Amino acid sequence: MKLRMPEMPSATLVAALDSYNLLPAIVFLPTRRRCDQAASEAALTRRDPNDSRREARRDFMRSFVEQHPEVRGHRHWDTIIRGGVASHHAGHIPAWKLVIEKLMSAGLLDAIFATATVAAGVDFPARSVVLTGADARTGSGWRPLSASELQQMTGRAGRRGRDNVGFVIAAPGLHQDPQRIAQLLKAPPDPLVSQFRATYTTLLNLLDAYGSFERVREIAERSFAYRDFAHRMVQLEKSRDESEQQIKDALKAAGCEIPISVVLGLERLLGIRARLQEAKPQTRAELFHRWLNEVVKPGRVVGVGRAGRRLVIVTEKRDGSIRGLREDGTTASFPQERIGRVYSPVYRLREEDIENAFEEIRRRGKELTLAEPRLRDAFVEETDALKIIDDSIENLLPSYVKGDGTARCTEVVWDLHMTAEDFERATRRIEALREEVWLPFEQRAKVLAMFGYLDYNAQKVTERGRWLADLHIDRPLLVGEALENGLFNSLEPKQLAGIMAALTADEDRDYGELELDDDVVTSLARFEDIGFKVSAEEWKHGLEPAPELNFSAAGATVRWAGGTEWSEIVRETRAEEGDLFRMFSRTGEALLQIAGLHRSHPQAAQMAATVAEMVLREPIR
Repeated sequence: MKLRMPEMPSATLVAALDSYNLLPAIVFLPTRRRCDQAASEAALTRRDPNDSRREARRDFMRSFVEQHPEVRGHRHWDTIIRGGVASHHAGHIPAWKLVIEKLMSAGLLDAIFATATVAAGVDFPARSVVLTGADARTGSGWRPLSASELQQMTGRAGRRGRDNVGFVIAAPGLHQDPQRIAQLLKAPPDPLVSQFRATYTTLLNLLDAYGSFERVREIAERSFAYRDFAHRMVQLEKSRDESEQQIKDALKAAGCEIPISVVLGLERLLGIRARLQEAKPQTRAELFHRWLNEVVKPGRVVGVGRAGRRLVIVTEKRDGSIRGLREDGTTASFPQERIGRVYSPVYRLREEDIENAFEEIRRRGKELTLAEPRLRDAFVEETDALKIIDDSIENLLPSYVKGDGTARCTEVVWDLHMTAEDFERATRRIEALREEVWLPFEQRAKVLAMFGYLDYNAQKVTERGRWLADLHIDRPLLVGEALENGLFNSLEPKQLAGIMAALTADEDRDYGELELDDDVVTSLARFEDIGFKVSAEEWKHGLEPAPELNFSAAGATVRWAGGTEWSEIVRETRAEEGDLFRMFSRTGEALLQIAGLHRSHPQAAQMAATVAEMVLREPIR
């Protein structure tokens, strides 16, 4: 078991950095809570000896609050002024992060405790960067830092015009791994990841613009998102073309004026022949096992044991294991290999039917027994199939190839069958890659067709699909169906705000437990019903259903849209300010999207525009 390093107290860490003239510093910690705790702990024990810097911070923040009143009375206000340290993470509202960045840039802060997730977004350097771990926290646990994340973090070290060199320090921490840090510092940047996704709106817009699934498919294959597929396809196409050219050259050199399809046909026939031989059972036990896999099913009575005297009706079959009911009503569980006899009737698994089943098998068992397959019969069947294939191989050459040409062409065709196999293998892999790229689009196309947003057979976007294509929001299909069913027309402004928040908020984010009015709950239930219908259709076509509605987001947004002050909504929800800010902002943006549907849904659009103004007020605007 690997021992974890103890974490150095934040006050001790800042003092140590100060003693080596390594301040100001950005200290990266794994979680928001730890950043806030570290800043508070450091401020309690640290007193800025420079009174003028402390007063400068106070004056700066007093001036800043005049333009951004939402930061007045922030819980970390005294931490900054007294200790000259601060926390910086996504849990803060933009205005608070902005004041920290400006204070740092002005040289009025000694240390900032930040999470790795904001490393790419911060716009202020420091003399030193302190790494307390080689892992990053996610919603589902821990993961190792990537090379790009570490490079973003270390890239903050060294102030232009002030420092000749920047310092990167690996400090003790619970998730520290110096060797991993050293490896990441030398590693090349992580490959770029495209944000292009097969969404409903993407598909609708592409299909409407280019007019066919094939053109959409071509565009998807060329996109940056599928560059790896494209690279592999280029290599496979090169291999396929080379094999094809080898076949053509060999046929020409041998004077065989036969199509390349003859050579490819030989490869396919040989492949079928090989698979038949591989599939041929070699022993009676193997044959019997295959037969059991085919005939044993729920509702059939089987005889267990070598003699097959103990009767069991099968209720479940899974991975070679059988569950069923005995004649006395007790349950039985056993491997399929213990079955010695199988009876032909398939009975319904109802109590009265099960009783009749056992009675009938006891009375007529011999005549109802399924005959077991014989190995010699299997051999005969396989031999017949092989003969048909061999005859096809023998007659493969076109009828116009005669005389000496027959033997010559036969020989060259056989010599080329391995090259033809390479050709066929590359072709199959190319098609498999193309299908992999196209599959998520095809799945969504079928779902959209089911709800009338496109005509699948005609490969055309319907009138309904054209306005849905303009909804660049989460769950556009759910919103579209709600609009089509008139749900938006029956909502009050605050209800609509809560509904859109529940749709757009992260499923796992908690925004408090504020009580919801009955009418809001009823509206959410109606949306959930539509969401279930959409999710059921998505599941049917192999798509991951959308996450559930976030009722806590609805409660917070109803209060906010109703005019509750920012400080009060933060206090009531007990949620991170930054989380509330992003949720309200996303809700407002989604409402503005619906507000743009004034031609297709004028009433809903007008309501959405009104509610958007209620949500996008200061400090969200």
